[in-house]
Amino acid sequence: MVVKQRSKPGLVQRYFRHEPTLLERSAKKQSSPLPKSETHLPQGLLRSDIANFPDLSEIEVVRHFTRLSMHNFSVDEGMYPLGSCTMKYNPKIHEAVAGLGGFKDLHPSQPESSIQGALAVLYELQRSLCGITGMDDVTLQCAAGAQGEFVGLKMVDAFHKSRGEKRTKVLIPDSAHGTNPASSSLCGLKVVPLASNDDGILTAKTVARHMDSSVAALMITIPNTLGIFEKEIAGIAEVIHSRGGMIYCDGANLNALLGRVHFKKMGIDVMHMNMHKTFSTPHGGGGPGAGPVACVANLAPFLPTPYVAKRAGIYTLLERGECSIGRVKPFFGSFAVLLRAYAYILAHGAEGLRAVSGAAVINANYLRQELQDYYDLPFASATLHEVVFSDKKQRKNNVTTMDIAKRLMDFGFHPPTVYFPLIVKGALMVEPTETVSRQELDQFVAAMRAIAEEAEQQPQVVRSAPHQLGGERFDEVRAARRPVLTWDAHWLNDEA
Repeated sequence: MVVKQRSKPGLVQRYFRHEPTLLERSAKKQSSPLPKSETHLPQGLLRSDIANFPDLSEIEVVRHFTRLSMHNFSVDEGMYPLGSCTMKYNPKIHEAVAGLGGFKDLHPSQPESSIQGALAVLYELQRSLCGITGMDDVTLQCAAGAQGEFVGLKMVDAFHKSRGEKRTKVLIPDSAHGTNPASSSLCGLKVVPLASNDDGILTAKTVARHMDSSVAALMITIPNTLGIFEKEIAGIAEVIHSRGGMIYCDGANLNALLGRVHFKKMGIDVMHMNMHKTFSTPHGGGGPGAGPVACVANLAPFLPTPYVAKRAGIYTLLERGECSIGRVKPFFGSFAVLLRAYAYILAHGAEGLRAVSGAAVINANYLRQELQDYYDLPFASATLHEVVFSDKKQRKNNVTTMDIAKRLMDFGFHPPTVYFPLIVKGALMVEPTETVSRQELDQFVAAMRAIAEEAEQQPQVVRSAPHQLGGERFDEVRAARRPVLTWDAHWLNDEA
């Protein structure tokens, strides 16, 4: 059965069909079987028939999984407005570069003389990231942003210990990324939460009330998870530094600031960057990722080892000194991700990167302007690359953020981030990125406005969404707590 989204002006229309499971399709077939291949395995290692195993031809299996793949949503298909994640389209040429034989066929244990091209890429990327951030040194080792946080805090902790100081606390504002507290705990540091003010920013006055000799660092996200620039950062840095602490910047939102901000001059001591968010690697499904960490000169001796150096025109991997926190990843990080990032940086150049951040900010503010009369805007402060709405207006009709997100899928869009940041009740966090066209932004606006109108006039339509995806709304709590990881059908009628 083919289900057609009811027509609405300017909205994407998607078509789905119900796809039975292989168990439901299974039956004795008359189709021609594939010839069995000979095997030389011992008879005792061969598997016998499995009771109730689906009996299908090859073409039925191929078509089944092909149809299922068409139910997946990808950034190649449409807008992926996940706030704080920067899920943007990535040029295919960078995939081709990463797949060149001279790169993909390398073995990490090859002698340095045979991998000079790869080492040159890493060396130049190190220099580029220092230039982009204004920091003095960088490591490319970290697997992703969360490991970058961990590494940055380990460096800060090692720095304090090298001075004979024992600092045990980390200050973290409520507008920071959610992994910051976990990274602090992994480093054995106690988290002290700080409240943002009514404008959605952290103030130097708030920091001063909590800053003392026990505080190792402040972790701050710039722009923060509300999409708001922390305009008191200079004053905050003065407070932290005057009492011997350091500032860690979560750079996951770097997409908003490329070519426009000198982090060292803002008072940042150490920060991570997400290559898979800002610099052209497909992002999602848990990987792949890379989270280089940049720092000021007095933290550089504590960076992880190794790093790429250039000596008399030869590139080489060098170990850092005895102050280094050591290795944090085998071999040399996520090389293919770093390679794509370098290709992205070269393709854009300095002015191109600046244009990227400008377009990202313009797109987000366009959505803010077009939707603020339809959805609650909890903070009036100017925002950069993303905007946070809430379901406050829709809750009067018992329509929630989750309902809105599910209904948006019926109109051909991936939902935005929901219920984050936690300081906004019923948050809808939207980041369009710079790669979305004006036409697609208008289609997204039309869909969101249509849903807001439905929430007023036909709230049950929104509450029961999605309607066009070939099945009913999933029980997400049960799916998370009772995942089914077997092909066996005995659980299908188990409601216990």
